[in-house]
Parts: sequence; C-alpha cells; structure tokens
Amino acid sequence: MKAKIWMSSPHMGGTEAQYVKDAFDTNWIAPLGPNVNGFEQDLELFLDDGCHVAALSSGTAGLHLGLVLLGVKAGDEVICQSMTFSATANPIAYVGATPVFVDSEKDTWNISPALLQEAIKDRIAKGRKPRAIIPVHLYGMPAKMDEIIAIAKHYEIRVLEDAAEALGSSVNGKRCGSLGDIGVLSFNGNKIITTSGGGALVSHSAGVAKDARFLATQARDEAPHYQHSQIGYNYRMSNICAGIGRGQMEVLADRIKQRRNIYEQYHKHFGGRKGISFLPEPSGYFSNRWLTTILIDSDEAGITREDLRLALEAEQIEARPLWKPMHLQPVFEGSLFYGDGTAEQLFQNGLCLPSGSNLSNDDLKRIFDVMDSVLK
Repeated sequence: MKAKIWMSSPHMGGTEAQYVKDAFDTNWIAPLGPNVNGFEQDLELFLDDGCHVAALSSGTAGLHLGLVLLGVKAGDEVICQSMTFSATANPIAYVGATPVFVDSEKDTWNISPALLQEAIKDRIAKGRKPRAIIPVHLYGMPAKMDEIIAIAKHYEIRVLEDAAEALGSSVNGKRCGSLGDIGVLSFNGNKIITTSGGGALVSHSAGVAKDARFLATQARDEAPHYQHSQIGYNYRMSNICAGIGRGQMEVLADRIKQRRNIYEQYHKHFGGRKGISFLPEPSGYFSNRWLTTILIDSDEAGITREDLRLALEAEQIEARPLWKPMHLQPVFEGSLFYGDGTAEQLFQNGLCLPSGSNLSNDDLKRIFDVMDSVLK
C-alpha cells in the first residue's frame, strides 16, 4: 500500500525535544513554567506592535476567553463569519450568546465588509446591536481588516480576530493576530507550527493578557487557600507543550517560506488549466499559505471538486472540501444569516490540497500525477 500523504501534518524542526527534555529534567510538568513564559515572549517578539500573549490549551479556549473578556453575555448577539471551522462559532454558544452569520466576499473568501455593515444596521434597527464581531483569516489569507475595523469602530463594536490559520500572515506589514481588540492563534497539530494542541490569546493590553491567564487558571484569587470570586477555566498551556512551541518558533520563518513555495508549485503547474482557479493575494496582503486551495468550475474543467477529491483519496492522498458554512450546519439551523450565496458556492466548488511543509518532491509528483490524470 502506498504511504499516506496528509494534507497538513506536524513538522518538527529538531530542537523541540531539548525544550521538552528540559521540562522533564527540571520537573516543570505543569501548566506553567519557563517554556510557557518563553513561548509567550517568542510570540510577542514575532507579532511585535506591543502585543501581549497568553498561551492557552487551544485556539478554541482563546476564542471563549476572548468573548468573556469582551463582556459578551447570555442573550447578546455576536456577528460571526459563516465560512469557517466550527471552533469559531461554538464559543458564542458557550457564553449563551446568539450567532449572527455573515457571508464571504470573493477577494479573500473572508467576511464581506458590505454584508457586515448591512447586518449591523439591520440588527440595530431591530434593537439588537451586536456585542462583538469575529472575522477569520481563512487558510492564512487575511480578511479585509482595515474595512472591518473601520465599521466596528463606527458602530462601537469590539473585534475578536480569529487568526488560528494565519500565524505569519499580515496586512500592510501588520501581523494577523494583532489587528483586532483581541486576537487568537492556534497551534493544533495541523497548523503551520504546532504545540500538539494549543493556542494563544493576543492583546495590546498587558492587563487583558493578565486577565486571560487568571481566568485560564481557574480564576484563583491570591490567598493561601483556594478561593474563587468568579468562574474560571482550565485553559492554560502546559510547560511541555510550550517546549514544543519554542522549538517550532525557531523554524516558523522556514515553514512560511515552505508553505508559500508549495502554493507556487501548485499554481505554476495548474494555474493555466481551464476551470481551475487559485486565491491570489490582494495588494498589501501577505498569506502564510497554510493550505493551498483551488476552485473548480465544473462546466469549464469537465470535472467536479468531488471527482478530484475522490481520485486523490483512491491514491492515499488527503484532500478536503472548503469549510462548510456555519449557517448550513445542522447545529446552527435557523440562525440569522446575511449573505448572497458566496460561501455556499465556495464550499460547493472548493478543495484544500495537501500543503504540509514536509511534503517531498516525490509527494508532490504523486499529487500532480493524479491531478493531471483527472484534469486531462
């Protein structure tokens, strides 16, 4: 049987094991320690712009804490990009709030500023001003944050930036994760760098980052006994996972370069094919190209997205449709949605291709051979 080619598997750099060994040697086997502090500092230096970071157990935990810290409560409404992974929307339910889903625009596939403004105006007219907005940088491509933030400021609504897929991406030189009132990163096993499982909350306020750490460690008050004045969570990153992260930060620049190179190889080989289109970077945008994605026009290409996916699957090559929009998910059936069908069309025609930074030339040849045979 042929070896499986995964879409995006972990890729170690070599020094992660030493950081983890140090944690064992010093018995820092806990959700605190030198690696946690060091990983947070590494991220702060990378993001720059006066950012403060709290390392957490997952990106989902970061989104949940972000909503809590922004004051979102039960009964509030939160505008959420519809085309995203469920982890973006689920925390809205965690706090008892109601999601209001907004469609994508075609330039970046992210939340449409025009439809965002339409949704806000309509909710205000109905006496339901949203409490927060959650834009997402899909597959590493930044959302139109300048427009989104301008709209949010005009209506005095806070922005919780889901940059789970976009570490290393930027808009006009400013790093994704540092653009909203609060930003969130993910280090899940399939991300551009990983801590096995993990995430981070980012803020320009040292106080907000401190509050995030406090809430993430069960909101324990300063006392010789266990005392709690508010509800807390078990969301802190472990010193062992943070050790993996410290090693991964040493190769982040290489991983971004490698992912972008993989995109360029796909684009060079298939960019001219009839019915196949890629997502280009708008002017001033820089994508980490976490995943390379394509759209297939079945009328022009003569095949569907599913034809290609199944052909790759038959050869032990993982590919996946684009995210199914949240407003189409059974769990959010009946939710409010403001859109024009863009996300649904992207879902029907889009495919994520193997994009791991550890793909070999032989791996790419296997992928290209299958795609060539289907697209001929």
